[in-house]
Amino acid sequence: MPPIPAAQLGRVLVIDDDPTARERIMQPLTDQQCVAVGTMRRDAARHLQTDQFSLVILDVRREALNGFDTLRQVRTRSNVPVILITEARHDEIDRVLALELGADDLLPQPFSVRELIARARAILRRQEYGRRFTGPSPRGGYRFQGWELRHTIRTLTNPAGNEVELTKKEYALLTAFLDAPGRPLSRLHLMRATRTHEDIFDRSIDVQVLRLRRKLSAHPRGGDLIKTERSYGYRFDATVETLF
Repeated sequence: MPPIPAAQLGRVLVIDDDPTARERIMQPLTDQQCVAVGTMRRDAARHLQTDQFSLVILDVRREALNGFDTLRQVRTRSNVPVILITEARHDEIDRVLALELGADDLLPQPFSVRELIARARAILRRQEYGRRFTGPSPRGGYRFQGWELRHTIRTLTNPAGNEVELTKKEYALLTAFLDAPGRPLSRLHLMRATRTHEDIFDRSIDVQVLRLRRKLSAHPRGGDLIKTERSYGYRFDATVETLF
C-alpha cells in the first residue's frame, strides 16, 4: 500500500495477545514510516512506563472485558490517545463503556487498513490543532461563585474550601464552560473538549454534564450553574474571574 500523505504517526503501541492479528496491524503502520511496537496485554503497562508513544491501538475483539481492564491500566498511566478495535456485534453499552473509560475512537471489525491509519492521523491532527490553535486557559485557573478551579494543581474547591474530586472528563468539561461563561456551547463543542467521540453516542455528553451538575449542586452555591440550551447544548451561568 503506498504511503498516505499526512502527519507522521510517530511511535504507536499495538496491544493484542494474538501475534498474527498484531502483525496484521503493525505491518501497514511500518509501511507508513511509523515505529510500531507490538505487545501482549500483560506487558502493556511496562511499555508505557519505559517509552513514549503518540498513539495506542488496543484490540478488544476476543475478550472485551479484559480489553477494557487494559484500557483502564493505560489511562492510569498515560493520556496517550487510544483507538479500540472491536467486534461489530458489540452493543451500545460496550461502546459507551469504552468511551467512558477513555477510548478516543472505536473501529469495528471488519475495517480497512486505510481507515485505521486515517482515524489515527485524524486523532493526532486534532490533538496538534488543540495544542497550536486553542486559546490557552488562564495559567492559574478560575474563580466563580466562591468556587476555585486551579490548573496548576488540577483541583476544584467549593466555597467552604473543601476539595471536590473531578474525573478527567469532568475537569475538561468544567474548563470548557469556564473558558466561555454565559455563552451557549453546542454538544459537539463540549464533546470535542472532553474528547468524546460524537459519532458513537451523541448523548454521552449529557451524562457528563449530569454528573458535573450533581457535584456542583452538592453545595448551595453550586446549584443551577449549568443551564440547558434546548436542542443545542449548555451554558454556564455565572460571573467568572480568571486567576493568574
